[in-house]
Amino acid sequence: MDIIKVFGTNVRKYRTKKKISQEKFAELCGLHRTYISDIECFRRSISLDNIQKIADALEIETFKLFIED
Repeated sequence: MDIIKVFGTNVRKYRTKKKISQEKFAELCGLHRTYISDIECFRRSISLDNIQKIADALEIETFKLFIED
């Protein structure tokens, strides 16, 4: 399991499920759009603080971002 790929895939899945653009989602998270893009394209590791911001913006429990389908 590649945790960066699992996390990025789940961020994209939950974001698109809510029909939120990367730009709007980044705004909700307090992060930059290119940062969100890098996460979803598996090009960025991420801090625990930012993981929590993303989960909060998606209105999901944090652990769901780490569950592999």
